[in-house]
Amino acid sequence: MLGIFSKKIALKDELEGFVDIHNHLLPGIDDGSQNIEESLALIQGFKDLGITRFIATPHVMNDYYPNTPETIGEALEKLRNAVREKGWDDIRFKAAAEYMMDQSFLEVLQNNQILPLISNLVLVEMSFFQPPINLHEIIFALQSKKYQPVLAHPERYAFFHSRKMEKYVELKTRGCYFQLNVLSLTGHYGKHIQEAAFALLDLDLIDYLGTDTHQQRHLEKLHDIKLPQKRIDQLRPIIARTAATFGEAFQ
Repeated sequence: MLGIFSKKIALKDELEGFVDIHNHLLPGIDDGSQNIEESLALIQGFKDLGITRFIATPHVMNDYYPNTPETIGEALEKLRNAVREKGWDDIRFKAAAEYMMDQSFLEVLQNNQILPLISNLVLVEMSFFQPPINLHEIIFALQSKKYQPVLAHPERYAFFHSRKMEKYVELKTRGCYFQLNVLSLTGHYGKHIQEAAFALLDLDLIDYLGTDTHQQRHLEKLHDIKLPQKRIDQLRPIIARTAATFGEAFQ
């Protein structure tokens, strides 16, 4: 009975100084912010949480969002200019990308057009319906270029869910890092996704945390997250590791 009535802790109180390494704040280039006004409103919401450093990660999907370093760089510069006009001297931005692991990604990699989170870490994702048939080939190709994959929201790939999470353990042994979505800790994506997030935390498989913010609704939910002490204790070293690892991008 004590667990039912135990006090929950606001996650936002743990995020002061955090570096958000997964978000869609760049205006008008994917399914995230659609214009400068939306981007600024989202940034204001992050400021209220004490988060002022961001690595923007627009989608790179050949069929839907064929972004390049050029399109991403242009959107980044527009946002930086708007932030300067607001006088937000504390806001710091870097641009990377969230790459769908498909055949076109191998071409981007071969052409040396990768935008990493930091020097050797690249944010990648898979379809939510099935993994790429050449997943191991893609991981090897990345590592051959001296990169390490950071798999975005691993908890959302239901085809990998199992009691012992064997597929996740295998990917870790192949050198993958895992980035958990904050909203997966709630029922935002569904109860089974939340359960997978907790299972990955229990197995100590999560390396980094990100918000994956696309819109104001995501940010509103982020403000409201409250978790049991056990989960906060699990998240604190991950939050600290994320800030320490990616803070170097802003030095």
